[in-house]
Amino acid sequence: MTQPVEEVYSLVLDADQLEQCTSMQQDEFGVLESIYPEFVSSRNLDGDALKLEIPVQFGTTKSVLISEPPPPSNTGIASLPEKKQTLQSISLTTLPPILINITLPRSYPLQKPPVITSIRATHIWLSEVEVLQSTLIELWQTAEPVLFNWIEYIRTGDFLEKLNLVSPGNSDIIALPHPAPRLIAPLLLEYDSSAQSSQFAQNSYPCSVCLTSLKGSKCLQLKCKHIFCRTCLEDFWKMCIAEGDISRVGCPDPECVKKANEAGEEEVARVVTEAELQRWKWLREKRNVERDPTVVHCPVAVCQAPVPKPIDADKETPGWSRLRTCPRCGYSFCAFCRRTWHGPLDKCPIAQYEHLALEYLGAEEGSPERAKLERRFGKANIIRLVATYEEEKANMQWLSSSTMQCPGCQCHVEKNMGCNHMTCWKCSQHFCYRCGERLNPDQPYAHFSNPKHGCFNQLFDVIDVPEAEWELEE
Repeated sequence: MTQPVEEVYSLVLDADQLEQCTSMQQDEFGVLESIYPEFVSSRNLDGDALKLEIPVQFGTTKSVLISEPPPPSNTGIASLPEKKQTLQSISLTTLPPILINITLPRSYPLQKPPVITSIRATHIWLSEVEVLQSTLIELWQTAEPVLFNWIEYIRTGDFLEKLNLVSPGNSDIIALPHPAPRLIAPLLLEYDSSAQSSQFAQNSYPCSVCLTSLKGSKCLQLKCKHIFCRTCLEDFWKMCIAEGDISRVGCPDPECVKKANEAGEEEVARVVTEAELQRWKWLREKRNVERDPTVVHCPVAVCQAPVPKPIDADKETPGWSRLRTCPRCGYSFCAFCRRTWHGPLDKCPIAQYEHLALEYLGAEEGSPERAKLERRFGKANIIRLVATYEEEKANMQWLSSSTMQCPGCQCHVEKNMGCNHMTCWKCSQHFCYRCGERLNPDQPYAHFSNPKHGCFNQLFDVIDVPEAEWELEE
């Protein structure tokens, strides 16, 4: 039988060393509990798991410039018209917490670093969480506890410089890329205001369920203002998610239950594990689809509101049925490719995973860059993704060189027999293959008989055939 990876590693350490690791872990947990009780939301080290919730506290006011990130380069795809970039400038002294789920190997800290099972920024204000995760691992040194350094590294905002989010000429300016600046700016201001005016973490509150009075650092105040200890919410929400009853994942207060108030993603993420959060999101989307199959969720990560199909879509132009406009953040997007709305006539570009395929193909075979992508997504998955991308790209190239879009329904029509008079197989629209102009179905050939038109006498393409290929019939 193959031994688990952790057991193989632990064979290197003897019993005394493993006991020393356990003692060092307990001591470190006790230090964190005493210095940063509001940052440690785990009850204990049962299962060697920790959940950290670390806000960024600058100490002084910083200017935060929020702008849309530049669009990715799409090789071989016609670029969309340039859009004026949205810019929001706000002043903050704090940023919302970074949520980190950690497991401690038996050989930590003597031999192995902590394992970060998930990391995310509240309100999704930080996109470069993968870079932050690798940076945290680099801070660990053999036989040295590192969790305290992690907390300080995030709390003080020192990691922002590593992520190139601090202005080179002025450390008081934070440049923050975000796909929805107008949506994230008020959320950051709201959190900053509550962090400055509230003494929630220092005061004690009775839980609305078990009535136990606990420090605010061990409680969670929901958007309905009811306060619960994390233990009660965690046990209740975990049970609901496991049973698939996500309608009960919300405030357990009887008044809120009657109103069917459900918890938001940020509240759920602060209580349950990453795996349970993903199951909750999947169950929520499944429920919405079952209620209305035309409903899709807003692709803006900080929003994700359900968006129904518009009831006034232009039936004469089928492309309009792809348009969705989020009622919450106002983002207009295509329901097929989930990108910014590109109009009813333009086809969707290659799928969103294109940049991953290009990144993999751009790296040399056997390089660390390829190995990193294979570890992150699985080698079989990444190879399948690249194959799909290459096939889709080849299809698009063939469509571009061998077909023309029908001016009526925009479907692709393949040319045949060298004749430029085409009839769409789908909508029966007559059109010219040379110029794409619609033709009168009663007199389609008049287009090619008009001396003033560029397609005059161009009903058939002239195909040069070498004389040697001609054979006389006997």
